[in-house]
Amino acid sequence: MTLTEELRGLLPLRPAPVVTRPADALTARRLADSLGAGEPRVPRRTFSDLLVFRLDGADRTAVVKHPRSARASASLAHECAVVRCLAEDERLGSWRRLLPVVEEHRPGGPLPLVMESCLPGVGADVYLRRAPRQALRVAESALAVISALHRATGRTEDVTRRAAEWVEPRLDVLAREVRWCRRGEGARALGAVRDLLERELSGRRLLVGWTHGDFHPGNLLLRPDRGTPSGVIDWAGAVPDGPALLDCHTFVLTLRHQLAGREFGAVVADVLRRASLMPADRRLLAGVPALPPGPRTETAAALLTWLWHVAGNLEKSQRYARSHRWVADNVVAVLAEVPAPDGGAPGRSAAPRPRPRGRTP
Repeated sequence: MTLTEELRGLLPLRPAPVVTRPADALTARRLADSLGAGEPRVPRRTFSDLLVFRLDGADRTAVVKHPRSARASASLAHECAVVRCLAEDERLGSWRRLLPVVEEHRPGGPLPLVMESCLPGVGADVYLRRAPRQALRVAESALAVISALHRATGRTEDVTRRAAEWVEPRLDVLAREVRWCRRGEGARALGAVRDLLERELSGRRLLVGWTHGDFHPGNLLLRPDRGTPSGVIDWAGAVPDGPALLDCHTFVLTLRHQLAGREFGAVVADVLRRASLMPADRRLLAGVPALPPGPRTETAAALLTWLWHVAGNLEKSQRYARSHRWVADNVVAVLAEVPAPDGGAPGRSAAPRPRPRGRTP
């Protein structure tokens, strides 16, 4: 690793707004002018290489997304295709009111963008920072909302043949993007993940259907006065034939990550270390069609959730793989707890010397 790469790995995932704000405001102004109407409000950079801002016009309010990398552009194009497909799916009925409407998609040129309707509400993550005691009610509402999507589009089937397509491409992402995962203990840990997931999914009958793929509190909008769901956003990770349990586990585990102020990787590592979910999380997930309860299946569900989450982040932006802290806290920390294929102790020797810890989103 070069000195430049080493230094870059110490930078935060997202540059400080005070540094980027002038350039972002200028780009937002140019984007707004190219659309011919509206005033850009509060442009911000996301962790997935997007510049996002609200566009306030005389007769409407919209959200504009501008990709800042090739990965972000591909991710945004996929999101547009998903939202349009779901909007046309008659099986969803009134559920479609929770979807943004893609009003314009300009994929090429010097100022590529997507403009979509601005759904009402605030992110559940923001809402819960103001009202943490509402966490249980918000979680129950979130699981009900996403489960309605699963029931409308899903079917129960033997997922033996799907295990490889759910697991292999995402393991490939980790091996390609994270240097530590390509050889030695890291490669062996990925092999242990593959073996465990394919073994536990083989012969299982699960609900398979449209899956959001990144259903965390920040992607659920709530009405601030009542705390009821008003929208589901950011569909870049959605697939039409994913495991329904994934969305529910993602929400519950990321909610714990937010409320506890800990890294997502630390939350998953705890599940693997105990070979069980927290009792409160198990109760939340009790009504969700998933793997049968038990130490091995709870470990498998947490690992599958983690794999989709970290692979999705790595695909969206190179920033994640470059960040030493993010890799150590969210990749290595989990792989160090994966049970060995022979049933022995987890491979804690796989973990390098921890870097100074600090919370990253």
